[in-house]
Amino acid sequence: MSELPEPTFGIEELCGLTGVTRRTVRFYTQKGLLDPPEGERRGAYYTRRHLEQLLLIRKWQAAGVSLERIGQLLRGEWVELPPAPEPGTVEVWSRVTLRPGLEVHLEPGRLGLTPEETRELIQRLVAVTSQG
Repeated sequence: MSELPEPTFGIEELCGLTGVTRRTVRFYTQKGLLDPPEGERRGAYYTRRHLEQLLLIRKWQAAGVSLERIGQLLRGEWVELPPAPEPGTVEVWSRVTLRPGLEVHLEPGRLGLTPEETRELIQRLVAVTSQG
């Protein structure tokens, strides 16, 4: 039995499948988050690998991960987390109420988040939890 050929997609089809714009695809490619298309110019096409990369990028973005961190993850650059705190260690945590009965506790320094990234993450969490 012969194998089915790997599906290929034009940029419009890829955008339709992932919900991103052509401009976003080009931006991600320029930033090294998305592999360049196969082929050249008008003959360029995308494969299942590109589709999976875009879906993963969108998933991580929806979770509040910065594009810089997404790039690190895609390149396999795992940043080691600091060791667990010793008993008696004092840490400052942020307690964020998303809706009645639902809260998130964050320690932005341990996560490596800037204040701007922390605010953006909280805004996204509030938006996601207020939809239901």
